[in-house]
Amino acid sequence: MDDDNDPTRHTISIAPTGIHRSSVLPSSTFCSGSNALPWKLEPFFDGSSAINSFVPGFLLHQRRIALAGFLHSSQSSPNRKEFGLDHPQPGAGLVSLDSNSSLQKRVAELWDQIQGTYLRKPISYWILLFLSSIAMLVAFPTSSLLSRMYYANGGKSKWIISWAAVAGWPMTALFLAPIYFVRKVSPTPFSFKLFLAYVLLGFLSAADNLMYAWAYAYLPASTASLLAASSLAFSALFGYFIVKNNLNLSSLNAIVIITVGAVIIGLDSGSDRYPGVTDKQYNLAFILDILGSALHGLIFALSELVFIRLLGRRSFHVVLEQQVMVSLAAFIFTSIGLIVNKDFQGMRSEARDFKNGQVSYTLVLTWAAITFQLGVLGGTAILFLASTVLAGVLNAVRVPITSIAAVIFFHDPMSGFKILSLVLTVWGFASYIVGHSSSKKKA
Repeated sequence: MDDDNDPTRHTISIAPTGIHRSSVLPSSTFCSGSNALPWKLEPFFDGSSAINSFVPGFLLHQRRIALAGFLHSSQSSPNRKEFGLDHPQPGAGLVSLDSNSSLQKRVAELWDQIQGTYLRKPISYWILLFLSSIAMLVAFPTSSLLSRMYYANGGKSKWIISWAAVAGWPMTALFLAPIYFVRKVSPTPFSFKLFLAYVLLGFLSAADNLMYAWAYAYLPASTASLLAASSLAFSALFGYFIVKNNLNLSSLNAIVIITVGAVIIGLDSGSDRYPGVTDKQYNLAFILDILGSALHGLIFALSELVFIRLLGRRSFHVVLEQQVMVSLAAFIFTSIGLIVNKDFQGMRSEARDFKNGQVSYTLVLTWAAITFQLGVLGGTAILFLASTVLAGVLNAVRVPITSIAAVIFFHDPMSGFKILSLVLTVWGFASYIVGHSSSKKKA
């Protein structure tokens, strides 16, 4: 059964009285009364209970005793008028109680929402969501660091590291195959238009990986990851022009802030350059990193267009099918580049001259391929299990993770300008996420 038809999806709605659940448990289970909640918390949620009438009265009695004692001790004080004690206002002591009652009600509603969100999904859902989040937060930064390690330890080929990024595509295929049997679904029918779409996306992905390889060859990993974060701005722009997605004020604000962060890094380019990197190499890597981010945003928009125009649905196995086919096409294009550039023949000599030997060379490339695919799988699962908002949050979090890890492992310089750029980048992500979340709630 496809997840689009799963009745447990999109069954939660916020209402003035709380959360309504229409699939997992009957709504009466969560209403006030004898079936208020399966836990012993009814007195805090049921306004008619005895304890709710006793506690405020008891507190009011204690407040009156305290106030009488304070007045008695203040009879001789010259500041009685300053404190307003000569003319106490009737019912003034009840204001705080009303505030407490309102706060208690809000806390109860929030608790109800949290419990409802948790109960609406089985424990396996939360385990998968947790593992997918860890995959995004660990695998993608690790893949970036391994790319930088390849060049730092003697690697020279841009094609080889581009090839490693898509060489792990069989992992996604192996993950996809059991889904057909377990969920009893059929592969998506293949058409010529869909074939052309996958070929185009594969070619663009190969070009995108090659641009990022140039960036990691000459830029510090912290700088390259910060510049790559600008793909969010390009995704929003291309999504607006190609897919007709909404572009609200928060999205425009995010685009401007992230752009300013990239400009700041450009102005501070002299502080984080590795020894031996020329001005031409650094500037070219900087430009290609920005272009790669723009191409990444274009790929996202075109992928969404493929779903809308050709696939018409977004179930998990369809998303994985597209990822497998696009990665396979990119792998073919990158392999052709390796052969033409004669880098396949040069891998043996490159491994021989690699720091710590051939075993280290093989491990770096192998784990670069594995971690990249794990990150892709994690991101795909997050988009399907949760939303683009959570994916955006995790994407924002992994930027400082990569930058901090690069400072620790590669001793990347972290100037004040780069820290400012990092703050602006995270701020831009946050602005986009908040705006996107608000627009979805209004819709």
